[in-house]
Amino acid sequence: MTPTRRPAEHPVLAPVPDRTHRIHLRSAGVSVVLDVTDGRAPAIPHWGADLGELSANDLDAVCESAVEAAVNNAVDVPVRLGILPAQADGWLGRPGLTGSRPDGSGWAPRLHTEAITLDGQPLTATHVQSGPGRVVIKLADEPQSLAVELTLELLDSGLLRVRGTVTNTGETPYALDELTVALPVPARASELLDFAGRWARERTPQRSTFGVGTHLRENRRGRTGADSAHVLHAGTPGVGFSHGEVWGVHLGFSGNHRHLAEQVNTGTKILAGGEMLTAGEVVLDPDASYTSPWLYATYGAGLDQAAHRFHRFLRSREHHVSTRRPVTLNVWEAVYFDHDLARLRDLADRAAELGVERYVLDDGWFGSRRDDHSGLGDWVVSAEVWPDGLSPLIDHVTDLGMEFGLWFEPEMVNEDSEVARAHPEWILGPDSEQLPVESRHQQVLNLTIPGAYEHVKNQILALLDEYDIGYIKWDQNRDLLEAATRATGRAATHEQTLAAYRLMDELKAAHPGLEIEACASGGARVDLGVLEHTDRVWVSDCIDPLERQLMNRWTSQLLPLELMGSHIASGRSHTTGRLHTLSFRGLTALFGHLGIEWDLAQASEAELTELRAWIALYKQQRELLFTGDLVRVDRGEDVQWMYGVLSPARDEGLFVLAAVDRQGTSQHARLTFPGLDPAARYRLRPLIIGERPHGLNAPAWWQRAEEQDGIVLPGGVLTTSGLAAPLLDPEQGVLLSLTREHGDTSSPR
Repeated sequence: MTPTRRPAEHPVLAPVPDRTHRIHLRSAGVSVVLDVTDGRAPAIPHWGADLGELSANDLDAVCESAVEAAVNNAVDVPVRLGILPAQADGWLGRPGLTGSRPDGSGWAPRLHTEAITLDGQPLTATHVQSGPGRVVIKLADEPQSLAVELTLELLDSGLLRVRGTVTNTGETPYALDELTVALPVPARASELLDFAGRWARERTPQRSTFGVGTHLRENRRGRTGADSAHVLHAGTPGVGFSHGEVWGVHLGFSGNHRHLAEQVNTGTKILAGGEMLTAGEVVLDPDASYTSPWLYATYGAGLDQAAHRFHRFLRSREHHVSTRRPVTLNVWEAVYFDHDLARLRDLADRAAELGVERYVLDDGWFGSRRDDHSGLGDWVVSAEVWPDGLSPLIDHVTDLGMEFGLWFEPEMVNEDSEVARAHPEWILGPDSEQLPVESRHQQVLNLTIPGAYEHVKNQILALLDEYDIGYIKWDQNRDLLEAATRATGRAATHEQTLAAYRLMDELKAAHPGLEIEACASGGARVDLGVLEHTDRVWVSDCIDPLERQLMNRWTSQLLPLELMGSHIASGRSHTTGRLHTLSFRGLTALFGHLGIEWDLAQASEAELTELRAWIALYKQQRELLFTGDLVRVDRGEDVQWMYGVLSPARDEGLFVLAAVDRQGTSQHARLTFPGLDPAARYRLRPLIIGERPHGLNAPAWWQRAEEQDGIVLPGGVLTTSGLAAPLLDPEQGVLLSLTREHGDTSSPR
């Protein structure tokens, strides 16, 4: 993702002897067909449902049958949609690669395939059929002195990812404007689903018609954004969690980026994505290269299956987190900037007694940081607030058996700080005389300047070396506006993003086992790029459980539950003012990486007893929660939302039924449990933790289940026919546990 010098030696790649190759990749119910015809740039005739075993003749037929008829008053040959769409192929939509030389040439490359490898081996056969695999295609436009390398990987999960590298093989600089890869979707994908949002309301779904034109989601915030597209889907009409077909793309990058869906007037449709570069931001000198972020692409028979592909990919990574995600207490909503050792020790005592396993000290421990007006960038423990350093608190926390975590905002700076006064040139801004408008009284520290980068790294490392700190909450509380190096005026968002990634990696390398949470004004940095370097995201600063029902529901379209910070807050929400029962707060937070954000000294004994029970349940269920498959039940317009997880063997499950609003009528849709083994028998138990939910009016089966330790029914009945739903007041919920009956030997589905 950064311009680099081309290595002196290239791997030997086979030339394309007859210049026509067809490759079929298959994995987990997904097929991807790649077509290189007559040495032209590669195209994808099919990405979607598995096509089964194909002979060489079958593969030819698939590729040839995808060639559309030439349209009157258009080019005289059929338009061919490439992975990097180009006018040279007759494509009049958004091009995939654009840029120019100083004399204005090179703006419309004409790329041809020169060599192909499959799983590292040179490809010489005309037709290749494969399972999952990695295809690397070398392309070139010799007259324009450009080389491109495209990499496509179909992973074991059925997730496809694609990226490109462009190299300047000429003698003059090449200013890169855009490298955006595109994937085809069929005409039946006539509906779009992506996401909008704002602070404290991230990932709000929006649906629209996929018609002629471009649905363009551009992000200029320098971070993923609370209003990011998240995953841009194209689906069949009314696609739901378990029905219809859906194709989706997500760009794994935290800086400026774009997602788009486009239909041209011939009916051809694409989903695409890439980094959004500011003018002049990436200029490739001779032999220099730029590599795009990965565009991840998922296909599913319903949104749940599409989500599972992301989840399984993330869980397959070598550095993925353990399923024993520690119960976390963050002190922010308990004390804010009021750091008092006695109070914080008392909070640690109360947390440890409840079973908390990680204690995180938030903003306010450093420099002059008594509020959000000053101190950012001075990562030195405040002698005013902590005259004996952090050891008295950290030692107390670790002696109680908890891990200690600390809040940082490494990319940011207050103008009222020692570092800003000493080095004003280290602040991002349009020029040496002006700064961007402040946001939360802060500016952005330019990590692309070596001195600024080393300042931040060395101050954080000094703290990690001195204290027993196992966890960093890494915040980023403002957008990057007019983000340029002040000395030159040149845009810096691209390099700033890569510098933040590099800093995370260096801190982890110096302290193996260190975990980092990606927080950005809550959930404004949630993407697969930052998750290559971090261990969870903070879904939102809003912990109101009603709001979190929505935000957790859709954050999980990309992320598995163990990567989503999900906390139980005090009874009255600090962001909405709403009051909620501890039961509703607990069952909402349970489906994520559980934590607490609450002044426990203000909790009653009854609340502490119930909170202890929620923590115990989480510890009992976290293996299931963090290895199971997410299930979100389609219930039409019903205001009772039902969702849960099923174990991979389909032998246990845990579900929530949550009333998120008042029903227009008194009748709710029946409770069904998709994904169960229809031939197995399951014991269904309602779980009530703490106070019985308000307005719970239970049907007969429920009452019998409470009296007899559950009811036993075949999986086919629970999946298809279902059970009458209980009545609940708004903002109430219940848990439902499923276990396969002992001795049932039915095969998992």
